[in-house]
Amino acid sequence: MMPLSRKILAVSIVAATVWTASTAAAAPVPGTPPTTATAGERTRTATMPASPSAGRADHVVLLALDGFDVEYLDLVRDGAGSPGSAEMPNLRALLREGSVTTSSGVMTSITNPSWSSVATGAWPETHRNTAYWFDAASNTARGQQRDLAVPTIAQSIREQGGTVFSAQWFILQNYGVTFGDPDGLYTQPGGDCARRTDDAVSVLRGEPVSSNGQLVRANGIPDLITVYCDTLDAIGHAGGDADPRIPGALEDIDRQIGRIVAATKEAGVHDDTAFVVTGDHGMTTFDKGFATEGIAAIEAAGFTPQVLTSGQTPAAGTDVAIVVGGVADVRIIGERAGDRSAVRRLERALTALPQVRNVFDKADQRRLRMSPNYGDLVVEPEPGWSFGATPASPAGRHGATTELRVPLVLAGAGVRAGVHPRGPRHVDVAPTISALLGYAPPSGSEGRVLREALTR
Repeated sequence: MMPLSRKILAVSIVAATVWTASTAAAAPVPGTPPTTATAGERTRTATMPASPSAGRADHVVLLALDGFDVEYLDLVRDGAGSPGSAEMPNLRALLREGSVTTSSGVMTSITNPSWSSVATGAWPETHRNTAYWFDAASNTARGQQRDLAVPTIAQSIREQGGTVFSAQWFILQNYGVTFGDPDGLYTQPGGDCARRTDDAVSVLRGEPVSSNGQLVRANGIPDLITVYCDTLDAIGHAGGDADPRIPGALEDIDRQIGRIVAATKEAGVHDDTAFVVTGDHGMTTFDKGFATEGIAAIEAAGFTPQVLTSGQTPAAGTDVAIVVGGVADVRIIGERAGDRSAVRRLERALTALPQVRNVFDKADQRRLRMSPNYGDLVVEPEPGWSFGATPASPAGRHGATTELRVPLVLAGAGVRAGVHPRGPRHVDVAPTISALLGYAPPSGSEGRVLREALTR
């Protein structure tokens, strides 16, 4: 069994320098037990301030940026800069009303489980959204899904009488927002970040938007507006975390921030609006695969392994099912399922591979608060590697502990300018947005309100 010190080393994340040292905060180990909201924070009371000037926001805009690695902020320049850097004046203007901090994600750092924790305030062990795993009940490999075992912030706000709009933040679809509902409106325009921002701007202007082909006007300006952009993720996967297109993508995102802020001013709600910008996971580059060596090591340990893609079932005689998605989910199946000595033998074989950074057994997975749907072992490659084939050119990956860090921007109404939250995590976002709006957090929330960064 791998020494625990080695296993947890990759999970002890030190915050990156973001523009200046004062803007970064240490991100905690993902498995650290959260500080939950108090009973007083979970109930909207008559003493809750009635306006942002008294300490909260009437509206929150959440910009959900897929693949927003914290190190991308190192590319941001102040005015004229060198080639390969990005100007983000609109984001900088927001930061004068708040802060940017390094926030910590969840394991596995894959899109759907990560956004599920942002949306629910719950750890993967609780919301159960899982990606790239072998489902023993159906005997099939599974990719990503939208299953959730607890309510989202959209459901929570709706249940408390509030309104929500989502421009393609898919994790909320049918969990508090849906096509055609003016109180919980969902649109899926496709296209780039600008196209999705178009819908948010239209809603702020009181204009109808196309919701699955039907023109629908939201009932007033929603309490929560979410906009999902995946440009950074697409570029990162295609060319790695240093792809030369990233600065241009950051500048385009900044233009969309400027459009949204301008629309809140035009609507007369800017001073009543808080802004949250964050990502789901980071991104690293890999250019090497060790599928051949991994399979050989498992076979040498006396097993018959098979790497499966989503929807596949194992061939007859297979006793180790492997599903790869950034990390590799490894499960002993068939007659040997549940054999602890077999699991330990398999773990030793995988740990011995030089391309492997960590092997997380079930106890480690519980410590990291991962979904219980994962198998006997989760194999985390060293940076630069994948438990798959070697790509034709460098590509991007996420899913491991090395892709947990993302920026978290809090600004505007109800936010203390220049005050950085302490060790923020994905699970803290939904409780904090709820507090800004004066609502109780989602019922399954396990995170805390980042109270130190709020005006009350």
